[in-house]
Amino acid sequence: MTADEFDGVPWHKSTYSGNNNNCVEHGLLHTGRQAVRDTKDRERGVAVFGPASWQRFVDAVRSGALGA
Repeated sequence: MTADEFDGVPWHKSTYSGNNNNCVEHGLLHTGRQAVRDTKDRERGVAVFGPASWQRFVDAVRSGALGA
């Protein structure tokens, strides 16, 4: 993982983010991998997922398997 992979990535704030600044941002990397970071602490790092892992996560969220 290099810093170049994040250059020019359009980050999008989650639509589930509330007014209390507990937000996450998502970005689609040039490599096709998915990235997630904490909006209020971007220096903390980025979690990066391959396509299969990301799809399993999205499926779990949509099905309600992860809870609230």
